[in-house]
Amino acid sequence: MNIAILSRNKNLYSTRRMVEAGIERGHHVRVLDHLQCFMDITSDKPSIHYKDEEFSPADFDAVIPRIGASVTFYGTAVVRQFEMMGAYCVNESVAVSRSRDKLRSLQLLSRKNIGIPTTAFAHSAKDVEGLIREVGGAPCVIKLLEGTQGIGVVLAETKKAAESVIQAFMGLNSNILVQEFIAEANGSDIRCFVVGDKVIAAMQRQAPEGEFRSNIHRGGTATLVKLTPQERKTAVNTAKVMGLNVCGVDLLRSNRGPLIMEVNSSPGLRGIEEATQKDIATLIIEFIEKNARPSRTKTRGSG
Repeated sequence: MNIAILSRNKNLYSTRRMVEAGIERGHHVRVLDHLQCFMDITSDKPSIHYKDEEFSPADFDAVIPRIGASVTFYGTAVVRQFEMMGAYCVNESVAVSRSRDKLRSLQLLSRKNIGIPTTAFAHSAKDVEGLIREVGGAPCVIKLLEGTQGIGVVLAETKKAAESVIQAFMGLNSNILVQEFIAEANGSDIRCFVVGDKVIAAMQRQAPEGEFRSNIHRGGTATLVKLTPQERKTAVNTAKVMGLNVCGVDLLRSNRGPLIMEVNSSPGLRGIEEATQKDIATLIIEFIEKNARPSRTKTRGSG
């Protein structure tokens, strides 16, 4: 099988591991920098050009998108072009775009009655008091819609601090969410790694002392964790709503059950492979072997 991995850097741990896993299983794996691709959009013969090469529908059986948040628009356009050419895309373009929009994701999950932290969103600075009131007051969490890896996430411990942060972000014309602070999570969250309709691995991430963000990129630590049946079901249902075959689902343990924080369509492999000692990369390749068929990509999820 010919597999393309769309990644800006072939030396990244996650990209390198999937290349190794694909080769070990007898496949030909190629890493393509999606920003170096350009597309020939025609009705009869859509194609993708990469540097001096031109790819036709027969060149790749499957595509693994590893699209960074900062290049979502162009990256998903490249994925969409591969879909037009009949290649099987592990995560389709619509699903990647859907998961990258934090507000849209939360609205879709809410519509399907999947637990999320109480969240408020507004355009006008006149609504600041109402935003804070709707999430139960301070302390509360303020998030930039475009933030990733914990960047642009602020814990406001008092009402005055919350007002100041919200007004500052709005003054910069930044879109933000205001969410309730789940104190009982104690600075930890759970990353569930979903492939297909199963949680294949899970780890608990703990924020360092003095920090509430548990992202490993922010200095958090990861350990193996056992999920409850409800947590496992919530993670799988979340992936289905997003339409993602491979994703990281981040949840908080709260007094009212698991609450979804975020869904990552390009989850990193290093932290979860080290914490669980599972060969996640090979499990992804095995999923592709079972499911990759020409023109099989189709819109999953809703919204």
